[in-house]
Amino acid sequence: MSQPFPEHAFLRGNFAPVHFESEALDLPVEGEIPRGITGTLYRNGANPQFAPRDRYHWFAGDGMLHAFAIADGRVDYRNRWVRTPKFELEREAGRSMFGIFGNPMTSDPTVVGKDTGLANTNVVTHAGRVFALEEGHPPFEVDPTTLGPKGYESFGGKVFGRFTAHPKTDPETGEMLAFAYSVGGFFTNKLAYYVLDKHGAMIRAEQFEAPYSSMVHDFIATRNHVIFPVMPLTGNLQRAMAGKPAFAWEPEKGTHIGILRRDQPLAAMRWFKGPAAYVFHPMNAWEEGDRIVADVMQYDAAPLFPNPDGTPGDERKAVAKLVRWTFDLAGNTDTFRQEPLDDLLAEFPRFDERFAGLPYRHGYYAFYDPESRKFTGSFTGLAHLDVKTGARKQWHCPAGDAVSEPVFVPRATDAPEGDGWILAVLFRGATQTSDLCVFEAQAIERGPIGRAMLSTRVPYGFHGNFRPT
Repeated sequence: MSQPFPEHAFLRGNFAPVHFESEALDLPVEGEIPRGITGTLYRNGANPQFAPRDRYHWFAGDGMLHAFAIADGRVDYRNRWVRTPKFELEREAGRSMFGIFGNPMTSDPTVVGKDTGLANTNVVTHAGRVFALEEGHPPFEVDPTTLGPKGYESFGGKVFGRFTAHPKTDPETGEMLAFAYSVGGFFTNKLAYYVLDKHGAMIRAEQFEAPYSSMVHDFIATRNHVIFPVMPLTGNLQRAMAGKPAFAWEPEKGTHIGILRRDQPLAAMRWFKGPAAYVFHPMNAWEEGDRIVADVMQYDAAPLFPNPDGTPGDERKAVAKLVRWTFDLAGNTDTFRQEPLDDLLAEFPRFDERFAGLPYRHGYYAFYDPESRKFTGSFTGLAHLDVKTGARKQWHCPAGDAVSEPVFVPRATDAPEGDGWILAVLFRGATQTSDLCVFEAQAIERGPIGRAMLSTRVPYGFHGNFRPT
């Protein structure tokens, strides 16, 4: 018999898992869902099916996909767990079998060495296929309509066991760029760099060494370069085996940023250095002659992870703001410039991804209560920033509600940058339900122009993307 879930900040409220899969056709709509939106919004997040064996972490729950299929002003909804080998083994056992992040010290002895994949962080489309992603395992393919499992994809055995949750698609070539960290074993300092062509074939898969073992959650790409941020949220096997945190904040190691021209060998990688900071998610980056400019959500200290001795980190530093990095590739220096772009405490930056790796103007992100000075994973509003003028527009959730990552959908394939809509999932605190909300991207401050209303809730999660029909 499965056990009740323990009391934990990331297992209560709208962080708590939903214990069922469901479908709802033709959701009630308030306002109008524009008929120009035709496709499916996929969202992924942690939704543990059983109570954890040891202390829970938000990033360690089983993946659950939420799909909102939109056509003719109507919305259908479906949610499904991602049925990884780990999920199926625990479903058969009727209880949790693996320690958090697959920790062998706290796993059932019968599953040590077996697959621990969660596929809980992102969901992307490439070459007509849909993949649920996390950063410790290969992509897990699902059916675009039913969300049923198709299994891991190693691209002809070329994936080195791991794959990022945040690949980048080049809008000009159709190539997908990706990477992985801790390649070849627990907490190694090896990273992988992958390139898939527009048809989904792996055409580059190589490994290189970083200055130290780090949780490299995301990376950055421009038209001609890829950028790997190695920041001091470190992984350490000996520390984990001693019962201390596997991942911990070690600011004395500083920040190291590797930059590589996409047409060059790995030996041409150039490393830049900076003070300790952490970035889960960049917004976008582009080139200006011999300079690379990147806009990122930067923390002074990584949130949600402790110091090496297990003591809590400094919550006052563990908040993110939008910061611009500038690298001078022609200069005789290994440092880079950092300058703030916005003062909102925010995360989950997104933009019109037809301009990925290119100069852009419009950015969107979710922000959280500035009074708390603490990252909680739930967001109290959405912002639109004109990065050329600095003008910012904001929409605040109704009291007690919280909003997800914003996803941009263009009005047409050839529409000007920023001409389209923002899709976001809104949790309604008073009713314990969720709505799919549609905003005019250039008038986000006016609030939703349409809401498709569920009679259940979508737990707080991570990332998603829109797949046009």
